[in-house]
Amino acid sequence: MKKLTILWLLFISFAGHAEVRLSAIFTDGMVLQQQKRVPVWGWATGAATVQVVTSWDQKEYHVKANEKGMWRLFVQTPEAGGPYRITVSEENTIVLDDVLIGEVWLCSGQSNMEMPLKGYPAQPIIGSTDAILGSKDEQLRLYTVPRNPLLKPAEDSKPSVWKRANPQNVASFSATAYFFGRRLREVLDVPIGLIHSSYGGSNIEAWMDAAWLKDVEGVEIPQQEEGLKDKNRVPTMLYNGMIHPLVEYGIKGMIWYQGESNYETADRYEILFPRMVEKYRALWKDDTLPFYFTQIAPFDYASLPPYYVGGKYNSAFIRDAQRKSLAKIPASGMAVTMDIGEKNCIHPAHKKEGGERLALLALGDAYHMEGLNHRSPVYDSMVIKGSTVVVQFKDAPLGLTSFGKDIKSFEIAGENKVFYPADAIVQGKTTVVSSPRVANPVAVRYAFKDFVIGDLFGVNGLPVSSFRTDDW
Repeated sequence: MKKLTILWLLFISFAGHAEVRLSAIFTDGMVLQQQKRVPVWGWATGAATVQVVTSWDQKEYHVKANEKGMWRLFVQTPEAGGPYRITVSEENTIVLDDVLIGEVWLCSGQSNMEMPLKGYPAQPIIGSTDAILGSKDEQLRLYTVPRNPLLKPAEDSKPSVWKRANPQNVASFSATAYFFGRRLREVLDVPIGLIHSSYGGSNIEAWMDAAWLKDVEGVEIPQQEEGLKDKNRVPTMLYNGMIHPLVEYGIKGMIWYQGESNYETADRYEILFPRMVEKYRALWKDDTLPFYFTQIAPFDYASLPPYYVGGKYNSAFIRDAQRKSLAKIPASGMAVTMDIGEKNCIHPAHKKEGGERLALLALGDAYHMEGLNHRSPVYDSMVIKGSTVVVQFKDAPLGLTSFGKDIKSFEIAGENKVFYPADAIVQGKTTVVSSPRVANPVAVRYAFKDFVIGDLFGVNGLPVSSFRTDDW
């Protein structure tokens, strides 16, 4: 009996002991955002004091864990550089080696963000082999958050590791994020860290917290996991498992490629998308956190179940919701893909263009590089002059071009709300639109179809977004 008592006391002693550990995102090879107070957090014995030492300045930080053992402290990072070391100690010691200081971006969305550089089965990425072969870069680091839909917000994400860019690692990493990060590396010449957290087929509701959705008609917050299917489309579940555990990790900004799974609910997306960005920024305590997103590419959505055709099932409506969100989301930008969509594949093969257009937005806005004309022209206003409509654009400092080709993607309508193919002529920063079938025009649409190849560009070569001047 005495021996059993001793064993039980030993068991209680060991059960109450918790070695210090870090959140899953803190591993060897990680990148921290430069010149910023960034958090480091983890768990230890309840009420224990944790020490953190940063090798770039040899500074010691101390923090006391709460009753549940959770601890968090902020360290000040220097200018870009490294490698450095971070030492975390309580009763045990953790040493994080090969830590770089640079620029960190969170990359999220659905399958077009998740699509790896090597491509999907029967769905290639143009130039992927060359990109993979030339990918070795000690200063470009990649972190993928494992898929993890959950009913409630998680304290930590599933285990993963930071990896250096090389052929083996980039082949399975997000192509869009890789091309984005590679361009930043080329231009900024500092370490770049990419945190990739996406899930194919997901809708925006899955990436939002329950509190942000409670007033949205038609959105049901799950109360139990039993019986749930397609968890990547269940409201809150991807936020809970794949964003919440990352909150406040030091980042420069965020890129987003999602919307395909919301093409049937464009009106709701126009509300939810700006709200999501606002709430993410609140979580990171930065109202102007740079946020750049890719407008979904044209595709024949009628070819997919439930095979809806026409009306609001035209995916141009979700593209328009994204376009209009630009005015509602400060410090944002939209990479337009009107020229690289594919009628029979929802995953465009031109991922390099998409990623580099996102990087161009970041370089022009977040990094304030001078001399760049970095945005796609977008619709601004229209003026009716007799039987013609003069359409005006913003973000077109050098005007518009069709590269010498006829413009065939405009439509024009009168009071009967029937749209007819229109003639369009570029005049500087405007297009003059008309049709012999519409004597008194009231509305214009451009490239407003499920699948279409855009034929209007800025002089900078970036395509004009599809748009409509009506609200029909």
